[in-house]
Amino acid sequence: MNAELVARARAGDGAAFGALVEPYRRELYVHCYRMLGSVQDAEDVLQETLTAAWRGLDGFAGRSSVRTWLYRIATNRCLNAARDASRRPVTVFPPDVTPPPPTRLAEPLWLQPVPDALIETREAVSLAFITAVQLLPARQRAALVLRDVLGFRAAEVADLLDTTEDAVNAALRRARSVLPAPAAERPGTAREQAAAGRFADAIERGDVDAVVALLTDDAWLTMPPAPQQYQGRAAIADFLRRVGFRNGRRYRLLPVGANGQPAFGAYIREGGDPAWHAHGLIVVTVTGDEVSAFTRFMDNALLPFFGLPSGIDGEPLGRH
Repeated sequence: MNAELVARARAGDGAAFGALVEPYRRELYVHCYRMLGSVQDAEDVLQETLTAAWRGLDGFAGRSSVRTWLYRIATNRCLNAARDASRRPVTVFPPDVTPPPPTRLAEPLWLQPVPDALIETREAVSLAFITAVQLLPARQRAALVLRDVLGFRAAEVADLLDTTEDAVNAALRRARSVLPAPAAERPGTAREQAAAGRFADAIERGDVDAVVALLTDDAWLTMPPAPQQYQGRAAIADFLRRVGFRNGRRYRLLPVGANGQPAFGAYIREGGDPAWHAHGLIVVTVTGDEVSAFTRFMDNALLPFFGLPSGIDGEPLGRH
């Protein structure tokens, strides 16, 4: 069947090409997201991949499956995009905001959450895993994702990356030394959602003491790409009081799902403004009944991916 579709697509039949690649579209998107850590970049690279596949059909010799051929194109496009992304300017806090001293300064990391609607929540897409993968050099990242997540054989990975099996195995050893192979992930539970809901309620009330009481002792607050990271109840409380709730700022949070985890679209109101203005997203990591991490994303360009509005008039229709 694929041979017939390939022949028709080579003859210019767009419908045949669509039928050929459509079964792999979603998994290719998730692959690009794992490689790049950005929903916007993943979408762009997926489109580049499909365009390159359409234009390069004459070069498809059939020695590998269509799926493997598409992964070869997508992976190499991701490697190019990763090099370009490394030159992005890093946004930091606005000039009028001086954050408190952080627990640590990390390497600036361009990262975005992915909506649950675009993934299968059992996949290796937790925010912790995606963050860790982004810290690997690009070719180690590719070797780990292709081999340990997608299950390609070492020889196949070598072919996809135009290198040798020895080079793949060496890259894999280095990657695994800092990032073990991902365990199977599970969908979120009602207990997890309830804990995240209590956290969101405390944020909406502006009750810093209640927020930190819901945290584990070693909880982390991170805000990629800002390098400042805060660990522990005292450090996080200090940050929230001095930055998060400065000038009487109030929050309303609309529940969504990201990376198989509870998440919330954030909206703020300051002064006498009656409207709630978009202010990015918060992704919550729950351990037991406590929040062990929350990651703040300030980029409002993420909101359309999650079906969230750019603002709210009056009280929102969310969890309330």
